Amino acid sequence: MDVSFLGGPKPQRGVGVVAPFDFALDRELWRWVPDHVSLHLTRTPFVPVEVGLDLARLVSEHETLGEAVRALGATGPEVLAYACASGSFVGGLAGERALCAAMRRAGELPAVTTSGALLQALSELGARRVALVTPYTRSVTESLEEYLSEAGITVTGRAFLGLTRHIWKVPYRDVAEMAREAGRSGADALFISCTNLPTYDVIPQLEAELRVPVISANQVTMWAALARLGTRAVGPYQALLDPAARVWPPADVPEALPPEDLPRERSKEQEGWA
Repeated sequence: MDVSFLGGPKPQRGVGVVAPFDFALDRELWRWVPDHVSLHLTRTPFVPVEVGLDLARLVSEHETLGEAVRALGATGPEVLAYACASGSFVGGLAGERALCAAMRRAGELPAVTTSGALLQALSELGARRVALVTPYTRSVTESLEEYLSEAGITVTGRAFLGLTRHIWKVPYRDVAEMAREAGRSGADALFISCTNLPTYDVIPQLEAELRVPVISANQVTMWAALARLGTRAVGPYQALLDPAARVWPPADVPEALPPEDLPRERSKEQEGWA
């Protein structure tokens, strides 16, 4: 059968993604990506260390990132993304900038990190007061707070799980419960950290409930990387991706009754008074 009329596959544009060795949410990243863009993923080498500050430092070593970026070069990406929150905030603002510089040197391409994308997203949303949800231990969560404080962002509330492994198995229910706990703090936005924590489907629900933008590690990473390509991340009812979704309707109030149904003032005689 002649299929020449199909014309072959459409041209694709590529995002090269470096993720930690234990990253398990490839399918979640793809959900933010439009059809004409492909993700090319590679992982850092395995190290027998539990999730914590030591692991964050190990998976963000410049030599390790450089090797991963050079491996991605064969796929011809147009932008590079380091998809790891803790690995990109553990060194503070200077450490994040150094990671981007190391990736640019190795790949000669624009580069973004999850934590750098977080600050860009907060700026886009005009948020200066942020509530945090993390699966991390206390020490890693505090490192994220220090990173945000260095950037002039105030953390108004936080909730964390204290996990050191298998973060990708956390159900949406637990994420939502933490968000409700942390979100009662008068924040401008809520950030759900860790690229290994599932968030895609829970974001619109939490935004409707908390009435503030809810952003996540994977979401901001894809949003920032795709912006470098001059294209947009896709995702229904997510405030970061759609300015129209940043306007919440008024809080629920009783619907006004028509005049004929309004209660009328009753006289003393009607009330049965003497």
